[in-house]
Amino acid sequence: MADTKAPELSPLKRKLRHYYGSDTTEGRQFRYAILAFDVVTILFIVVTSFMPRTTLIEVLDAIFGMAILADFSLRIWISRRPLHEFVYPSTWADLAAVVSFMAPIIGEGAGFLRVLRTVRLLRTYHLLRQLRRDFEWFRRNEEAVLAGVNLFVFIFIMTAVVYETQHLTNPQIQNYVDALYFTVTTLTTTGFGDVTLPGTTGRLIAVVIMILGVTLFLNLVRTILQPAKVRHRCPRCGLGRHEADAVHCKACGDVLKIPDEGRV
Repeated sequence: MADTKAPELSPLKRKLRHYYGSDTTEGRQFRYAILAFDVVTILFIVVTSFMPRTTLIEVLDAIFGMAILADFSLRIWISRRPLHEFVYPSTWADLAAVVSFMAPIIGEGAGFLRVLRTVRLLRTYHLLRQLRRDFEWFRRNEEAVLAGVNLFVFIFIMTAVVYETQHLTNPQIQNYVDALYFTVTTLTTTGFGDVTLPGTTGRLIAVVIMILGVTLFLNLVRTILQPAKVRHRCPRCGLGRHEADAVHCKACGDVLKIPDEGRV
């Protein structure tokens, strides 16, 4: 009978799985560091859009690209189902980011792929459980925070699309601020008209911003203005979100006994 015992993991792979997936202090700090790196990468993309392409920036591009490639390769290596990783958009976003940061090597046109870098932020949503446990403020404002992150990601993606598709041909779009200005005025339907995107492609981009953006913006406003709710599972029906001062479950009427900060 064939031996079906799983092969023993190498010490390095075991250690990496510990950092990427464990709930220990080391694991949480490591994942927060990756989140910080994601934010720094996006800031780097924005800031360098104002600067001429120099050797220093191209070297930094290559460094970012190699760091993303290293993280990507390690996650695939330690995965229990490596091929399954390619089902997730974040995997393809990482590959696109590597290609875009290597643009001086493979061709500057690939720089447009940097817009997909923000998809990597979506992968950080697996930190929700960790954030709830570590930060009381996040637990109280989770819905508003997530709505704000969704809006930010959308605005950044559309700003990047506007910039990357227009800055070489449209004199009104010279940097990310110009692109952000157009995106926000279109998103809010203000439409001053001093900056426009000519052609069919430009009009289609504006339509997408207006339709999807207004939906996200209204959802964010609704989430911020609605009464704050707390997470507490009802012992009878399982309803998980309740008003902070609720005594009874609004679904089944059972007594909730929600823990309160002032309770002794």
